[in-house]
Amino acid sequence: MKSEIAKLIAKEVGLGISEIENLIEIPPKDEMGDFAFPCFGLAKIEKKSPLMIAENLVKKLRKKLPKEISNIDSNGAYVNFFVDKKMLAESVLSRVKKRNFGNNNLGKGKTRLVEYSQPNTHKAFHVGHIRGTCLGESLARIFRASGEKVTQMNYSGDTGMHIAKWIWCYKKYHSKEKLKNDESWIAGIYVDAIKKLGDSDKLQKEVDVINQKIEDKSDKEINDLWKKTRAASIKSWDKIYSELGAHFDISLFESEFEGVARAEVSKLLKKGVAKKDDAIFMDLKEYNLGVWVLLRRDGTVLYSAKDIVLALKKFKEFENDKYLITIGNEQKMHFEQLVKTLELMGLKKEASRYEVLPFGMIRFPEGKMSSRTGKNVLYSDFSKEVSAIARKGLEKRGYEGKDINERALKIAVASMKYSMLKQDPKRTMIFDPRTEVSFEGDTGPYLLYSYARASSIIRKVKSKKAVKIIDLKSSEIKLLKKIDSFPEIVENGYENLAPNLIANYCFELAQNFNEFYHSCPVMGSIEQGFRLKLVDAFRITLKNGLDLLGIETLEEM
Repeated sequence: MKSEIAKLIAKEVGLGISEIENLIEIPPKDEMGDFAFPCFGLAKIEKKSPLMIAENLVKKLRKKLPKEISNIDSNGAYVNFFVDKKMLAESVLSRVKKRNFGNNNLGKGKTRLVEYSQPNTHKAFHVGHIRGTCLGESLARIFRASGEKVTQMNYSGDTGMHIAKWIWCYKKYHSKEKLKNDESWIAGIYVDAIKKLGDSDKLQKEVDVINQKIEDKSDKEINDLWKKTRAASIKSWDKIYSELGAHFDISLFESEFEGVARAEVSKLLKKGVAKKDDAIFMDLKEYNLGVWVLLRRDGTVLYSAKDIVLALKKFKEFENDKYLITIGNEQKMHFEQLVKTLELMGLKKEASRYEVLPFGMIRFPEGKMSSRTGKNVLYSDFSKEVSAIARKGLEKRGYEGKDINERALKIAVASMKYSMLKQDPKRTMIFDPRTEVSFEGDTGPYLLYSYARASSIIRKVKSKKAVKIIDLKSSEIKLLKKIDSFPEIVENGYENLAPNLIANYCFELAQNFNEFYHSCPVMGSIEQGFRLKLVDAFRITLKNGLDLLGIETLEEM
């Protein structure tokens, strides 16, 4: 409807349809209309007061109003449009039935590679990885729903100092323990390594030797242990990604790029792009990007050099219009240094395709959660605690199904995902498990419960009645208008790389539905046929919105 109004206005003013559509507002009160067009911007073009422009525009448009618009008037500098509510209802119900309601073609013909999650082997998969994984997965779904061809990539660190520390600690203190595909056990060895190393230069030298042997593959025993523990660590991610609903088309690892990275750094040094002192580095101080070290003084390769080679591989083997990467805020400078280095290598055009979306840290209320890893909260610990709270919520509501643990996990994952996606990605967020797992308020479980409530109504109504749109109540109109705006929200989420817009919309949609549910009985009413269709339209829309967030719905709670 908003688009149709924009087309109508465009015939009378010197603005484009999309420009007008962006200006159209929803009035704060129903009596002021359903849509409002502000005329302030036209004052400069037409050299008239916005009030006069609004009045003249109403006179022109009133002569050619389409049947969907029941009335039009001016209020100050605004042109207010009143939509025919019966036609709105018919239009919304008809559109929602169409497959993939909410999808658009803004990205048709475009391609994008999305790199996200990026856990390191031999270390914890922590809550920061959860946020990055949820963000990347949701963006990939939004891009695809907007017509783009999307490739999803995971790039993980499987070499470097942290691996050497792990292997050093395992060989020296845990060699009798059987290797496990268990995130908690793997992370525990690394934490123990940090504790035992402390500030000891002597012990660190032992680790340095192992790091060198891992890189040059000169020690068969260490190399075999690296391969086995690497495989165990990667295997431990399968369960996590399955629970989080994350999918990757390509998985790459740092170890694949070490030799090539060393050769590439050598080229940069010869060309004078890189410099050498004790180490080999990029001097980016004149760009306010400091010094970016590529190779250590002992010749071992840092992940900065490997990121250069990864970028070259992307440009050559995975040709895309855009290369999006989600990373923690603390890595923002690193990727700014990478992009600048690529530009200095003569790859300015390719580097311009890089999109970096940093996300903030996750914090917890004091005393709410503890972690055996000190600073980082393990995914396994986190999901268990949140699932336990979700299970108590189900039990409190009398749920006794055999699948209660599976159901509690789905609710827990919805809690995690929604809480991490409803906020601006760049902001640091506080996750309070008891608040976020509540079945009331701005939470994932509230959305699941609203969907399940709608599904329950659909199941209970056996007899089918004719769809009669009689006298629409305010809560029905409000819900219809909210459903009608879903495609626009998806477009905004796509254009602004903002899943939070879709998450916030889903909450408002659920609120509107629950207002309707309490004020407009469905079963046995004269309007049963129409209201049942409206409930189903809400259900479809919410499911589509949650799917874009990567949240799985439940038919009953």
